Amino acid sequence: MYARKSNVRRPILLDPGTDSRVHTARMRNGKGLRSGELSRAAGVSADTLRHYERMGVLAEAPRTSSGYRIYPAGSLERVNMIRHALRLGFSLAELADVLRTRDGGGVPCAKVMALLESKIALLERHITELQCMRKHMKQIATDWSLRLGQSEPGKRVHLLHSLNSIPVPTAEIGVNRRRKIQR
Repeated sequence: MYARKSNVRRPILLDPGTDSRVHTARMRNGKGLRSGELSRAAGVSADTLRHYERMGVLAEAPRTSSGYRIYPAGSLERVNMIRHALRLGFSLAELADVLRTRDGGGVPCAKVMALLESKIALLERHITELQCMRKHMKQIATDWSLRLGQSEPGKRVHLLHSLNSIPVPTAEIGVNRRRKIQR
């Protein structure tokens, strides 16, 4: 859509905010969103919405007489918040606990902050381990380059077999131990 002002066409920008006509048009006269509408608006599948309901991070949607789920207007904001929290490393179980407290009138802010700080600490450990692994891999690459440079063309150098004689860095052991615990 364009606005005309003295032969100059400029686009009319629509504000897709929560109070705009664009947003409220989806709300079916303020009655909420069907699961397909909410899933499209949030960029998730309807199965994801049902999973969020089962996990307790999204309130169970009431159904119409014909069986359609109708999510309240605030559900889109909630799903977007859940997705953002998941990208930061929060688990659905952690979010369910926090949101249950919040929805019950409690104040889980200190707990949320503690969870975020633990995720930052874990991220710092991962970064340290990855830096150690990068250094280890660069040392291997240097060694393999020397081996390849000293070998005859077309002759096997057994690069992968040489890994058996290289000590494993200690940071990598921590990664493997944590993976085994998580399984």
